[in-house]
Amino acid sequence: METIGASCLSLKIVDNNGQPENDNLLGGSTLTLSSHEKKTFNGRWPQICASLFAASFHIGNGISLAYSAVLISQLDKGTDENLRPSTTQKSWIASVLIIVIPVASAICGLLMDSIGRLNTIKIAGLPGIIGWIMIALANNIPVIIVGRLLIGISSAWGTSPGIVYITEIASTDIRGTLMSITPVYVSLGMCLTYFLGWIMDWRTLAWICNVFVVVPCLLCFLIPESPTWLIWKRKDESAKKALKYFCKNQPELDNRSYADVQFEQLKREQDLKRKEQDSSNSIRKFKEFLKPTGYKPLLFFVGIFLFQHFSGIFITMFYSIQFIEAAGTSIDPYIASILIGFVRLIMSLVSTALLSKFNRRSLIFCSTIGMSICMFLSGLFTKWIQDKTTTYTWVPVACILLYVVFSIVGLLPIPNMLLAELFPLEIRGMGYNIGYIIFSMFMFSALQSYFTLLSFFGGATHLQWFFSVISLGGLVYSFIFLPETFNVKLADITKYYEHRTMHIGHQEANKNESNSNNNKIVI
Repeated sequence: METIGASCLSLKIVDNNGQPENDNLLGGSTLTLSSHEKKTFNGRWPQICASLFAASFHIGNGISLAYSAVLISQLDKGTDENLRPSTTQKSWIASVLIIVIPVASAICGLLMDSIGRLNTIKIAGLPGIIGWIMIALANNIPVIIVGRLLIGISSAWGTSPGIVYITEIASTDIRGTLMSITPVYVSLGMCLTYFLGWIMDWRTLAWICNVFVVVPCLLCFLIPESPTWLIWKRKDESAKKALKYFCKNQPELDNRSYADVQFEQLKREQDLKRKEQDSSNSIRKFKEFLKPTGYKPLLFFVGIFLFQHFSGIFITMFYSIQFIEAAGTSIDPYIASILIGFVRLIMSLVSTALLSKFNRRSLIFCSTIGMSICMFLSGLFTKWIQDKTTTYTWVPVACILLYVVFSIVGLLPIPNMLLAELFPLEIRGMGYNIGYIIFSMFMFSALQSYFTLLSFFGGATHLQWFFSVISLGGLVYSFIFLPETFNVKLADITKYYEHRTMHIGHQEANKNESNSNNNKIVI
């Protein structure tokens, strides 16, 4: 799930060669061309507009993530016995959205390469519309679960192409800003769902959700396809038209349009990429995982994803209303969920700034410590509320809000970012995809286990303390094994895994190595 920021489905896409698909950028792949680019809003608005449109499917993604909390809450209070879910069915309503992600994403990659980025988004609307209609008209729980499954497929197909599209059409210096749109959209969708679920029933909300599937598909008809993909498919005339749209306000270069110069540059880059793909060897890539630089990052992700998911991050997202009700707070669970959605929205913006200024280890340490303290206090006050020894019934909600803040600072986005950083170049794409499958499996397991854990620990108090302990475990695990990647070259990260597994003693080893090199006699 990309940063995932607030999203588990919008992870950064990496191609089969292990390079992010933003190698061929519209406005900044060479410094010479980029230096002539008009960097005003007037010069950039075609890119900005296209990015906003292409990423808009992420609003529906946020809606689908939050809808399970609204749906389960209202079904529990309903009078129709056919629509009264069992504990197992509740788990499937929430988690079925995730179990389809690996397969749906693999199919999405094939679709993107075959029919284009925008056409894939348009096709994504079909399972989404069918899924929401099935839920709106459902007269039993299995129909709802199948509808959620189709929505999961739609989310995977509709969000990933938007991310790839932005990386391919955005200029280098605004690419990061435009990419940060996606977690904001997801948080906006979640906040909107909690609010609408507060004022209307789940069937009406399902009908309204179709709007956020149809509109993004229609918006894709208003913008051109990625020039990078068009050139890759040898659709040169269409690529030139697309570049004229994106470069319409750019200056001429030596009596030639900016679009023509950009076309020639992209053409050369794509020809080079074809040669590189022709020389690739899949068997050789698999053998790379037998080396320390291949299996060590993979084992690291197994651990970090375990702590990430069982610290409660996604459980509080998918089951927010149920989680708050179990805490015994006097605050309306829907109001509290709206506040949580709003906090996620604000923090998705703040997180972008923090990740660009502070190193990964410090953010993870701060995040896990804060999460642990907040969950411990929330569990403590939940116990006091149940024992009727306190009147501060608002404290658990305040603690959960702070818990969300701390999670978005580090433990939520950073492990997913590391997927694109820790693997060596030769297997970065394949390693990313395998890591993504591990991520999805742990997320599915965590969502499936919520009600089981709630029963096993005998209520919300001990479950929150369990999340607190797991957060502390994430702190210890990160302190021992998490390598620092902030402002570190990818080649140096690969070198780190050639000789080390634990970060403890890494700085001292570097110091000794430096002293050893300084003491050498140069002849």
